[in-house]
Amino acid sequence: MTTDEMLRLKSIFMAPYIQLAASLIGKTREGGGNMFRHQLDTMAILIDYNHIDSVLLKASIVHDIIEDVPNFNHNLLLSIDFESPAVYELVIEVSRRPNETKPEFLTRILESGSDQAKILKTADRISNMISLGFVVPTDFIHRYTEETVRYVYPIAEEADMAMLSELKTLVDSRRRYVNYLNENPIPTENQNYDLRFF
Repeated sequence: MTTDEMLRLKSIFMAPYIQLAASLIGKTREGGGNMFRHQLDTMAILIDYNHIDSVLLKASIVHDIIEDVPNFNHNLLLSIDFESPAVYELVIEVSRRPNETKPEFLTRILESGSDQAKILKTADRISNMISLGFVVPTDFIHRYTEETVRYVYPIAEEADMAMLSELKTLVDSRRRYVNYLNENPIPTENQNYDLRFF
């Protein structure tokens, strides 16, 4: 990261967005952790790939809040700072609409999503794939991995080729994990998994 990029990050007013995202702390994830940590993980992935646009980073911190906080008061988000309307619009763009299927949602992002929406969705999926681990049923891991290949790879290809490369690595590791579990029954107390596949 260059000095200029570090200075740009330093000037971004993030605390109110983090405070708003704290409403997700109690919402657990099936794979472990909670939705609040996922928001911060997504932001960290963006920074790791040098995506340091202030609207994008702010949106990453609250990108699931509309979907996952019942009766969310959107005025809380719209009134934070001068960039709040743009942050809100980006969050709306990466949120599933009522009655929108997952394939329809991801296809909408690919076909008509902004560059920022594609970058944010790719970082979000990287975070989800990282946490898609070893307490989630293998049939879900398989479905989610194949959904990533079919719908998210094309989004990532338009967003950031380096992020696409990480997604491909994650998909490969999850496929190996599922294949290993399908070939090896759940161990008894006296057996262990061969962890090199994970």
